[in-house]
Amino acid sequence: MSGRLLSVCAVGELRRDRGAVGVTAINKRPVTGPVRIGPYGVYADVQCSRKYHGGLERALYAYADEDAAFWQQELGRELPHGWFGENLRTGGIDVNAARIGERWAIGERLIVEVTSPRTACGTFARWVGGAEGRGWVARFTTAQRPGPYLRVVRSGVVAAGDVITVLSSPEDAPTIREVFAG
Repeated sequence: MSGRLLSVCAVGELRRDRGAVGVTAINKRPVTGPVRIGPYGVYADVQCSRKYHGGLERALYAYADEDAAFWQQELGRELPHGWFGENLRTGGIDVNAARIGERWAIGERLIVEVTSPRTACGTFARWVGGAEGRGWVARFTTAQRPGPYLRVVRSGVVAAGDVITVLSSPEDAPTIREVFAG
């Protein structure tokens, strides 16, 4: 099974947030050209709260273009790459069917491992804003389209257009969607 990396995103600008940290890096934007990915994620990216985002087990967040299209339809507006706070926008691969422990090769060198689903939080709801932001956590949860966090197994350089190949998938492990629902 394979898909494609549509974009690599890093923080465009830090934004004030009324949460405990006081600032958020959810505002991701596509980076042009090749981008280095190391153990803590995309070089030049930031995670303001490593308690819930970032660190070695959540170095990267992947979100499928197909899931973003669902939300564009639901919200009635364009949602550019990076809008979900994702580092990797994918296409052609069901990231929510990925199993915990599944490994992907992206490009020529990068290897990542699926670790956990993303859960919606107050920061995400405030980012969505307006009427949609109220009730966003419940709405996002009900839709069962969370996307996975990834651990970097082997660092590498990637760029939009690179192939994503599933290297291994533990048959007895739960999927991202199952863990998210459970």
